[in-house]
Amino acid sequence: MAKQEIKNKRAKFEFEFIEDYVAGIMLTGTEIKSIRNGKASIIEAFCTIMKGELYIRNMYVAEYENGSYNNHNPRQDRKLLVQKTELRKITKKLKDKGLTIVPSILFINENNLAKIKIHIAKGKKLHDKRTDMKDKDTKREMDRALKR
Repeated sequence: MAKQEIKNKRAKFEFEFIEDYVAGIMLTGTEIKSIRNGKASIIEAFCTIMKGELYIRNMYVAEYENGSYNNHNPRQDRKLLVQKTELRKITKKLKDKGLTIVPSILFINENNLAKIKIHIAKGKKLHDKRTDMKDKDTKREMDRALKR
């Protein structure tokens, strides 16, 4: 079976990653089946701490086509499973101004469990994005020159 990965490509462009964590996700049966079929998106998703627990909000998981009356809500909040020590570190880091939690990759691990890679990140300014694009363009030009 092919390795399933759903990426948030905009996250690296919009944010500067500071720390990264891997968290489990609490899912229902129809949600995990949709994720295994690749019918999910984390582009608009973000993480937040509510009632001392970590949640991912606005993550889209399409309804399972073979699901019946017990299908799930596509954009419901889903609890992320991290250890208490990691949660304390994340909460402590978020007290700094301008930091947020951004999901980057949703994947199925070798034990067939859904995991999500999250990052504590700081939003990039416009000039930071421009320098990143310039660096990317110069690297691409150098690679082309080496191939010739």
